[in-house]
Amino acid sequence: MKITVIYATQRKLKSSTYNIAQRFIQNLSEKDSVREFFLPKDMPNFCAGCWNCFTDYRNCPDYGYLKPILESMLEADMLIFTAPVYVYHVPGQVKAFLDHFGYQWMAHQPRKEMFHKQVLLISTAAGAGTRSTLRDLKDSMTFWGISRIYTFGRSVYGSDWDTVADERKAKLQKEIDRLSAKIKGKRRPITPSLKVKALFYSMRFMHKKFKFNPADVRYWESLGWLEKERPW
Repeated sequence: MKITVIYATQRKLKSSTYNIAQRFIQNLSEKDSVREFFLPKDMPNFCAGCWNCFTDYRNCPDYGYLKPILESMLEADMLIFTAPVYVYHVPGQVKAFLDHFGYQWMAHQPRKEMFHKQVLLISTAAGAGTRSTLRDLKDSMTFWGISRIYTFGRSVYGSDWDTVADERKAKLQKEIDRLSAKIKGKRRPITPSLKVKALFYSMRFMHKKFKFNPADVRYWESLGWLEKERPW
């Protein structure tokens, strides 16, 4: 299984989110390749709001940063996103990263490859906030057309991994192993959820009837999605 990981921060050994992600990777990657990207280093800029991506994503001013990440995500079987809770939501660099992919939301030019992928969303907090943080990530994953979305949000009751109690770490490991087994047991066939299919057909109707953005309509037409072809 090829895995691409997007880390919300550059913290490693002391990060609870990073350590949990590493345990998942050990369970899921086997001998296959894993590519890792760290925010904000690998994507440091905010979306400029220039609209270029909605005509051609390669015209984004930040395409030089995005290209290797996008190619890795498209090649991967599974994506992993990590996000520690920052004031009940994802860190700003994660939001900035996701903003650059607005063009591939279902309403515009969704990637057919995404309809065959799984994603694991990991969030940790010293206290509360993982639910709303995971929602920030899950919204984009759903509108990207990701077929299967798994979430792992946990309160670790520690300021960093070193301060998390051993009993808590042991419990987390059991929960990680349980979810890993579930993910490995459902690798194939990967088909979109009913929600993703409903979004697809809603956007298909919109493009056929209203044709708001000519570039989006041309994209859907080029893939045959306005006729009989489907991305799954």
